[in-house]
Amino acid sequence: MAESNLRQTAQSVIPDDPEASAYRFIIVAAKRARQLQNGARSLLPTTSKKPTMAAIEEVRRGLIPYEDLAAKQALEDAANKK
Repeated sequence: MAESNLRQTAQSVIPDDPEASAYRFIIVAAKRARQLQNGARSLLPTTSKKPTMAAIEEVRRGLIPYEDLAAKQALEDAANKK
């Protein structure tokens, strides 16, 4: 029973976007949570005291920009081969 609740919670938090990776989402949120723990200000007003929840919400809303450098490099390599 607890496993199904965890799965539902994770599915409602992690965006279901075919272009985005759940793994990438988690890594970006973890890095943002570390920034918040080290004193960075949150971009959202929040009642949660947990930096991880604030970070997840910021990333889910698209407030934290990031680039997929591996995909960018692969596209550049493919363009150079043509």
